[in-house]
Amino acid sequence: MQIKDVLLAPGNGAFFYDDQAAIRAGASQDGFVYVGQPATPAFQSIRVPANSLSIGLVLIDDTVVWGDMMSVQYSGAGGRDALFETSQTSDLTSRVVVPRLIDVDVSRFLDACAKVFEPVGHKRLPLAIEYGVSQALLRAAAHLQRTTMAEIVCSEFDLPLPTRGVPIYCQSGDARELNVDKMILKAVDVLPHGLINSRQKFGVDGQTFMEFVKWVVTRTRQIGSPGYHPVLHFDVYGWIGQEIGLEPQRIADFICKVADTVPDFTLNIESPADFGSTQAQIENYAKIVSILDARGSSARIVVDERCNTLEDIRLFAEAKATHLVQIKTPDVGSIADTARAVLLCKANKVGAYVGGSCTETDLSAQASVHVSLATQADMMLAKPGMGVDEAFSIVGNEQNRLLAMLNHRRTQKRKNCMKSTVSHAELS
Repeated sequence: MQIKDVLLAPGNGAFFYDDQAAIRAGASQDGFVYVGQPATPAFQSIRVPANSLSIGLVLIDDTVVWGDMMSVQYSGAGGRDALFETSQTSDLTSRVVVPRLIDVDVSRFLDACAKVFEPVGHKRLPLAIEYGVSQALLRAAAHLQRTTMAEIVCSEFDLPLPTRGVPIYCQSGDARELNVDKMILKAVDVLPHGLINSRQKFGVDGQTFMEFVKWVVTRTRQIGSPGYHPVLHFDVYGWIGQEIGLEPQRIADFICKVADTVPDFTLNIESPADFGSTQAQIENYAKIVSILDARGSSARIVVDERCNTLEDIRLFAEAKATHLVQIKTPDVGSIADTARAVLLCKANKVGAYVGGSCTETDLSAQASVHVSLATQADMMLAKPGMGVDEAFSIVGNEQNRLLAMLNHRRTQKRKNCMKSTVSHAELS
């Protein structure tokens, strides 16, 4: 028995849970709050503080390793799990998950995940539970094997140790202009998100959005360091389809028009439209991708809504219904499935973006870095929160520390091999 006890501690996510349906329907903002009645089940108001639940595994040497459970910002939307509730999650974790944890061999990460996350009856455990518990299991395996979480992932999936970092993408929140300046000054790899989640921010026929895109490029050239050339990534939360219509040709035309205004930049458009179901999303996104590719456009489609679980990601990747998949970590569930999702995307020659949500925590963000680096994702989200500085610091510093550790391990291994060779020669 490697786990002696299990601890639970309520916590806070780094942002807020928002009712996407109410916001799309036109809820207005009064300062930081939204005015009006919620439209999505379990929301008591349109914007509520994000909460989390930490799970701590007390190991045989009395070390405690932690993972954090939470939902994403737009819970209950786009086919996602319902809004996270700490009390219900705590009860289910205590009744079902804790007894399973006591019996598993946590030195074997994938086997432990498979046993702990067995369905209850025919129903999968809530994805927030899988996400938080899998982080703790990954940390436990790393502790017991005296290695990093990234090395555990590499070992379990038979991957080479990484030698280079993964580009980091920052999201702006509503403080768009201020946070774009921060991103440019810090030379972020991919920016700015934009939070284009309402008609006011998108504008009639998308004019407000297009002006923002051009402003970001102008600002990059004004205050960016010489040679700084980020990838532009805008999340429009389905508003191209909302404003222009759900005809793939018209959506592709609009995206090409935006790309033509910033011809020297790679342009990622996330969630251009919501077609109402996973199957409809796949069919129509595949048409949009095909049109953009046929035109040789520099624009790339990024899927988020309706592409939640590992199975969803497989369907989109195999259908070539996106250029880049946001692997939204709390929606995928077990962090082992995040690793599988990256590898699945690579096998299908589709970009893999390890994302997540502003509602996450420092612990979940750090675990995501290890999986992103081990699998060599195409980019990863700076998280949690919407303030840029904190998220970029947490993710960027964790990646740099990890790369330094892995480089040190390689150097020590080479030195040991050289010593062994010299000793063998002396004995001969």
